[in-house]
Amino acid sequence: MILGLDISTSITGYTVLDYEGNILACDHIDLRKEKDLFRKIQIVNSQLELISNEYEIKQVYIEQSLQSFRSGFSSAQTLSLLSKINGIISWLCYNLFGEPKYLAATSARKLCGIKVPRGQKAKAVSLQFVVDNVTGFEVQYTRHGNPKAGYADRSDSYVIAKAGWIREREEAKDTD
Repeated sequence: MILGLDISTSITGYTVLDYEGNILACDHIDLRKEKDLFRKIQIVNSQLELISNEYEIKQVYIEQSLQSFRSGFSSAQTLSLLSKINGIISWLCYNLFGEPKYLAATSARKLCGIKVPRGQKAKAVSLQFVVDNVTGFEVQYTRHGNPKAGYADRSDSYVIAKAGWIREREEAKDTD
């Protein structure tokens, strides 16, 4: 089974896929109310331990953290915090499941066949693709018609997990 993680400072999405690429679990961990870095890590660790007890995870795929500044996006402080969280959660995954692999969001979307038209937000396009193409993936919306917090993170974790699943199958074909 494959675990896909979309790690963030506020909400971390996770998806578990079976060997056929079907969703066994897809949820998010809301960390927005926690200000303390170590408390955030404890919360994620508790969920990862539950996942390790329930599923026989063979490989973990983690969305690669942002490596550079882009105007209108995260500040240096946020990028630094994200890198810390990503590193610590990577270590937790290593201890629970073995060495994680990393995928850039753009590469994962490409492997899944998601095309983001110029000028559109990748998260929104990706979420709509998953809603339209993945059986059983449901989204709750606000009264204004926007996805509730956490659903884009679930979607992103699914894309990472599915891209990892695709990559694992391609590697298995190459060794046959």
